[in-house]
Amino acid sequence: MSSPSPPTPLPDRPRRRWRTGRGTLGQPGADLARLPIGLDLRSVQISEGVRAGFAFGVVFLLAILLEWPPLLSMAFAANLTCFCDTGGPMGVRLRVLTTFSLIGGLLWGGLGLMRPLGLPVVVPAACAVIFACTYIRVWSIQAQAAGNVLIVVVCIALDRALTPAEAGLTAVMFAAGGLWATFLAIVIWRLHPYRPAHRAVADVWRGLARLVGDLERLAALPDPDTEAFDGHARAHRRGVRTGIETARTMILDLARSRERVSERTAQALLRLESAEQIFSTLIAVTELLDSRPSPGQREAARQFLRRLRPLLVVIARAIRDDATLDLARLERGLIRAEEGLSASDPSLARLAERILGRVRIGAKLSTPEGYRPGGLGQGGRLDWRARALDPLVQNFTFASPNLRHAVRATVVAAPALAGTLSYGGTFGHWLVITLVLTMQPFYAATWQRALERIGGTVLGGIVGAVLAYFAATPLWQAGLILALSIVGFAARQISYGFFITCLTPLVVLLVEVLEPGHSSWEIVGERAAFTVLGGVIAVASCLVLWPIWEPDQVRRELRRTLSDHAAFARAVLKAEAGEDREAVTGATARAAGLALNDLEAALSRALQQPRAGHHPEVEAAMVADATLRRISARLSVLRHLPDASDPEDLAWRDWIVGTLAALGDGQAPLPARPETPRGPSFARLAAQVDLLTGTLRPGESRAATLVPA
Repeated sequence: MSSPSPPTPLPDRPRRRWRTGRGTLGQPGADLARLPIGLDLRSVQISEGVRAGFAFGVVFLLAILLEWPPLLSMAFAANLTCFCDTGGPMGVRLRVLTTFSLIGGLLWGGLGLMRPLGLPVVVPAACAVIFACTYIRVWSIQAQAAGNVLIVVVCIALDRALTPAEAGLTAVMFAAGGLWATFLAIVIWRLHPYRPAHRAVADVWRGLARLVGDLERLAALPDPDTEAFDGHARAHRRGVRTGIETARTMILDLARSRERVSERTAQALLRLESAEQIFSTLIAVTELLDSRPSPGQREAARQFLRRLRPLLVVIARAIRDDATLDLARLERGLIRAEEGLSASDPSLARLAERILGRVRIGAKLSTPEGYRPGGLGQGGRLDWRARALDPLVQNFTFASPNLRHAVRATVVAAPALAGTLSYGGTFGHWLVITLVLTMQPFYAATWQRALERIGGTVLGGIVGAVLAYFAATPLWQAGLILALSIVGFAARQISYGFFITCLTPLVVLLVEVLEPGHSSWEIVGERAAFTVLGGVIAVASCLVLWPIWEPDQVRRELRRTLSDHAAFARAVLKAEAGEDREAVTGATARAAGLALNDLEAALSRALQQPRAGHHPEVEAAMVADATLRRISARLSVLRHLPDASDPEDLAWRDWIVGTLAALGDGQAPLPARPETPRGPSFARLAAQVDLLTGTLRPGESRAATLVPA
């Protein structure tokens, strides 16, 4: 076998970074190397905070007034149950919260009974529960949240040995507290069942408005470069696509839970579909602006975008507030938005007409044909095997990040449990809790979680110590605990670090009440020390124990993205006769967009992993990612303006589709480049495919290195 040729130098990454604010989990931002730890202030949930504070506070006040300690277990259980409630359909929430309440009570009582048996029995039993609690994240976000809180129950339950009578009473009171919080959330104080789904749809429309605003800024620049458009794509397309998929999942879960598509659910589906079509067309508009139009065309695009953005904002607010729109006034804005486009740029005018048509649909409150209320048909309720058993079986391989995470967390938790149970003292459980909850399947997520948890704990601890100093009586302490509980739960979606900052003062005051004899500064110091130690161990474990090497993940995601773009190109350029072209191109465009999101998530993790950011495969994938974004944009233009392509360019169509497919395959030879002249519509697309080929296949001997089969 011949030795591989030396790597061809790849283009240097631009030194000048795209200037944006710190990203959030919903809007990761343009710079893939920056952790998305920004604050999302729109996610404040006052009603959720008040409800959670009431569920916990009522029982806690009764415990203080009646001086009956078992009520504190009930209050604590109500508090933990509220942590498990991540929203969603009522049926799913009822199952998760009820199961948590019963299992949590059994775990607390059972582990308290086992505590006198010693470490050889207690540690393996606790580690088995920790493995199960971390592995069930494969089911859903709700299961992941319940599993994380059950780990807290396990760690605290091991603090004290219980007699059979105490274990039985503790289990009953814990279950009662959990069921009280569940009853309050599901029956008495129900949040609007449709509100989370409609809020998610409103967030998509708001994301479109942000995208349009940034695109208008680019259109106003005299000569925006390629880096500016790449930054725009990474800053907005990923967030909008993620928002669309999140909203779609919430709506379908809501429909499945009711086994029918109600009028409200159908309305949300329609508005989401309209938003997705607007998103696809805006990508085509971006490509027109990136193709160096004339100053007149650029100004026409800027005027259109400037008039479009307020319309999207108005619709987003109406969806969020469940308000009725003034359709007559909105129509005047729609007519004004498309004024003068036909004369200045016919292609832009046709794209604008398509966008404004979808805006009209999104503004209406009627249910269209095709989304009539009724049965779900093929989208109906999944059977128990598909919901519960299949995810467990499919992820039970060491190639799965979820199984690796569960094993890693269990292996690291075992010595930490043994050490803290032997020498940790009153607050030793904080080490294990921090260690397991900070650890995530990927290094980048673990590093981010550790930074946020440590920073939030230190800052919140200082605030908690100051508050504890001024709270001199039990009633003052109870009042502050209730207020902090409301604030903490209301703010838990803003960011993880902010949530920990709000939660830590609550923990400090609770310990002051439940464990008298410890000063507030002692509590803060021990919590900060255990948090820092647990965070450091969690980060180190992700690098040492069965690490997921991010360049390998990048390679796999790049290969899948290339294959999905080949399918997208085939649907746009080579649609079969009789095929539902719009349905096929829509599905392939969605798959290509999701694949690009996954590729950029892998790239972001790689850039945050030590030494991985300068790996040749990651450097090549960065170039390929930007190139694929431009290929996707050009395909979007040809999708929405099919007559813009030359029908006689059959050889170039075959070459583009074949080259993308061969790059995705990795081992397949590249098709020969056509010798025939190409039409102007394929000039930019062919140039991008050439760039992609030069990046990933500078020589056939490197093909297997960058994109192996």
